[in-house]
Amino acid sequence: MTRAASRAVPEPAASVAAVPAAGPPAGTTVAPAPPVPAASKDRDRTVTVGIAAAMVAKGIGLAAPLVITPACFRYLGDQRYGLWMAVTALTGMAWFADLGLGNGLLTRLSHLTDDARQQAREVSSAFATLGVVAAALLVGLVLVVPVLPWAALFNVTDPGVAAEASALVLLCFGAFLVNIPLSLIQRIQYARGQVVQSNIWQSAGALAAMAAVLGAIAAGWRPLTVVACAVLAVPATNLLNCVTYFWLQDRGRRPGPKLVHRATAVGLLRLGLRFFVLTAMSAVALNVDSPLVANVLGATTAAHYAVVGKLFGVLSIFVGLVGMTVWPINGAALARGEVAWVRRNTRRMVLLYGLIVGTVGAVLVGYGHRLIDLWVGGIDRTEIPVTVLIGLAIWSLLIAVASPLILVQNSIGLLRPQFVGWATFLLLATALKVWALRRFGLAGLPAAACVAYLLTMWPAVLVGYRRAITRAEPT
Repeated sequence: MTRAASRAVPEPAASVAAVPAAGPPAGTTVAPAPPVPAASKDRDRTVTVGIAAAMVAKGIGLAAPLVITPACFRYLGDQRYGLWMAVTALTGMAWFADLGLGNGLLTRLSHLTDDARQQAREVSSAFATLGVVAAALLVGLVLVVPVLPWAALFNVTDPGVAAEASALVLLCFGAFLVNIPLSLIQRIQYARGQVVQSNIWQSAGALAAMAAVLGAIAAGWRPLTVVACAVLAVPATNLLNCVTYFWLQDRGRRPGPKLVHRATAVGLLRLGLRFFVLTAMSAVALNVDSPLVANVLGATTAAHYAVVGKLFGVLSIFVGLVGMTVWPINGAALARGEVAWVRRNTRRMVLLYGLIVGTVGAVLVGYGHRLIDLWVGGIDRTEIPVTVLIGLAIWSLLIAVASPLILVQNSIGLLRPQFVGWATFLLLATALKVWALRRFGLAGLPAAACVAYLLTMWPAVLVGYRRAITRAEPT
């Protein structure tokens, strides 16, 4: 299955530290000002430019690994490359290490565009909190890596590769942990409407990794050095982005140790943990399919279904990119009481998602089998009937058109309706999927997901959206 996610005046500034899950930051007031046409046009332009920049950056980010993959595979050898990819997959499973603070900071900053000092306090507290988390995890990593038999765990038989296994694990996980606090800069830039600037830096990181890897291979450097070039390029780029942004471009909002505020850090952590739990719950709900298919229909069918799922997963990339752009803009507009713009923009996003995801989904239904044959081959079309493709297209559309309504809730930290929705969806969908797989085969899986989503998540999404709009409306 595919996944789905201006101003408030604090009074006093320190009171913004505790953000309730069901509303904007405590101590903030919503300015009941009518929408200004010029401001609405500026927001429309920001959304359009931001989406375009995000699409370009994502395209570069996806293309860079495709360029270096053949060279890395030949230079590193199958076992060393396979070990690297296995460790990379483990780091991908550790997405929760930021404890949701990135999303929490994104939500809070969008309500504080008029208060530079409180923004600096929020940013300083977020960096300090994640810095401590990253440091603690690094210490644990250094202690654990030498103890575990990594070569045996990943079934490495080449003695040379086995000797490097611990160093490679330490390198990959170390780079990942260092990047946890550094990656906050992307959320900060998004929250401040500097989407193009953020995406330029992200593209620079992908291009730097590609250039460094190809250069290291051309120079004949050690295999571990090649891996280091690949995994350290992004943290290094984020570090350079942080230094440039805070010390040269944004002196008035520069974070520092003296601005770390305990109450602010606690408030950030509380909101972040709510986002963390919500993300974990939705991740389980959206990724339970392969185990269920393997259990009911066998591992081979599960592998084939996973390939089809990756094909439709392209649609979730688009939804996620647009969501990151619109999230803070919604929060800023709601903080100013500009509900009319949020309503209009949400309707526009629903239509945009519906048109693009619906069109691409229809193309995948019509040409999905041909694309799979060109991509991987060896999959019998009768095992993946067209009804499966139709079901996945409808599922992707349901997820997509609900996303803009969810973004409005996320922008003010209103998460409770989503908790209820995802919890009930997980229970109902799992039961329906098992029954449908046994009764109708693979075609029953996306159909069961669609039915469960309509019965559970959609009501929760609609209720949460109405609550978010009602709370932001001027009284």
